[in-house]
Order: sequence, then C-alpha cells, then structure tokens
Amino acid sequence: MKHLLSTRDVSREDTIQLLDIAEDMSAVNDREVKKLPALRGKTVVNLFFEDSTRTRISFEAAEKRLSADVINFAAKGSSVSKGESLKDTTQTLAAMGIDAVVIRHGASGAPQVLAQSGWIDAPVINAGDGTHEHPTQALLDAFTMRKRIHGASSRGKGLDGIKVTIVGDILHSRVARSNVWLLQTLGAEVQLVAPPTLLPHAVDTWPVSVSYDLDDAFAQSKPDVVMMLRIQQERMHDAFFPNEREYSNMWGLTQERFFSLPAKTMVMHPGPMNRGLEISSVAADSPQSTVLEQVANGVSVRMAALYMVLTGEREVTHD
Repeated sequence: MKHLLSTRDVSREDTIQLLDIAEDMSAVNDREVKKLPALRGKTVVNLFFEDSTRTRISFEAAEKRLSADVINFAAKGSSVSKGESLKDTTQTLAAMGIDAVVIRHGASGAPQVLAQSGWIDAPVINAGDGTHEHPTQALLDAFTMRKRIHGASSRGKGLDGIKVTIVGDILHSRVARSNVWLLQTLGAEVQLVAPPTLLPHAVDTWPVSVSYDLDDAFAQSKPDVVMMLRIQQERMHDAFFPNEREYSNMWGLTQERFFSLPAKTMVMHPGPMNRGLEISSVAADSPQSTVLEQVANGVSVRMAALYMVLTGEREVTHD
C-alpha cells in the first residue's frame, strides 16, 4: 500500500490485513510502555488545513507510539494564511526530509492531488477531505464492529452479513462515504436513512438501500449496528430541515427509539456528538454505545495504517 486515500480502492485482502495489524497495535496500547520502535528515524508531518482535535491527536499518538518524529502543521498562523499554495507548502516540508504526510483538507480531492502531483515523494494518508472521504475513521469503525462481534477470534474475518444502518447527514458526511465502500468490501449490508434533502445526488448508484423513515427502517431490518452521524451545520448554507426539534423527532436516536432496538444492536457515532439532536444521552452512554471504543481503536488503526504505508510490511515485526 503506497498511500491511503480512499476506502474505495483498498482490496478486501489489504483491509483485513490492516485490521489484523491493528489487533497487534491494540495489544501494544494495553502495555505499560506503549511504544514500538517500528518507525524510529522516520519523520511524519500532520498537515491540517482544517480544524480538528480528535483526529489530529489520534494520529499524533499513533505516530509517537511507533517512535516516529512528528511535525504538526496547522494552516492558521502559517504561510498559508499569507497565500502560500498547497504545492509550495508541501515542497517546503519535503525539502526538510519528511517521510510521510497525513493531510486533512477542506477541499475534496486534496490528498489525491498531493499523492499524484509529484510535488513530494512520500506516502500520503487522507485524514479527511471536504465531503469526500475519511478512510481511517471507516477503518476504526469496522475494527470496532469486528471486535465486538467476533471478540478474540476476529483476526482474518470480515463483516459478512452484518446489517449496518447509517442515519443522518449523509450529504455532507465523508465518514458515511468511506463506510459505505469499506463495509461493502467487508461483506456488510448497508442501509442509509435520512431526510431526502440530506442524501447526495446519485445515491441510487451506491451499493446500499435507502429509507427516509427511521422507525420503518429499524422495524424492517433490525440492524446489528446503528451509526448516527453528526448534523454538520457548519457546511449547511440552506435550510435542509424545518428545525432541530423536528429533526430529532423524525431521525434522531431518541430514548424511545433506542429502546425499540434489539439489545445486542451496537450504537456508533464518529463524534463530536450533538446530544439531544441526532442522539440521546441514554443511547450515547449505554453499554450498547461504542463511542469511546471508537476513539481508543482509532489510535490502533492509525498505527496500522502508518506502519503499512511506511514499511510495506504486512505483519508487525519487533526489533
């Protein structure tokens, strides 16, 4: 794997291999000394053109646990605010001898441009681009599902036959897109539920079923996993639904709706959560919720991704 730009172009074999390596990395994170020498001497730059807290910190923790040297770059306060281009910024960093780039950008496709431009000869990992993709979030979601479903025997397994319902702001969600492609690769059945105004154009060409009625969707599919998405109000320049109260009543995981789910149904959310809007506190704080597991697993999955693109190894080696 040269780059990690999208879940759409990663094979099932590579995906399962990456999730298996994440199992090894998870064991490292349980040790008293959470450190491997795997990337000693490598320099990774976190190139964040868009605000982020959990993703940047998660990548930084992953890089440091693999003993890499880390450079954090934020567009605010940098030469970018003076008009410097992506090309000039990355070439400046390349001249400093970096070995890999983790990039988050508000423009869809920016990581692909960086990987294919020839401006820099280093692996590129997409940490979220516009409304396009967020592959490591989808991988950590899949890792969390696999871990809960298969437990200690999860190595080598996919998510065949698992029913996943993704609910909410699909239109603006890079998490939803990456999950759709990845879950299909792993054999899961995916259903999208949203108001018609929050579904993307040509969604009928995606490998999913679509519903506009959450209660009906739950009753029909009895999902193994419900993934609630954040309403991305910062990307909304029009009124996509009448008001928050109606949205919560129609498409939120309210207390009543949560109790209608089977007791084994997992409740996921990529965070940050709008409690009382897309998800109730009863659901978010329940034993069925995997929200904190997703955060913890994010470090393991990002360690695995960095390890694969920087070493090319398909098994963890210990010095």
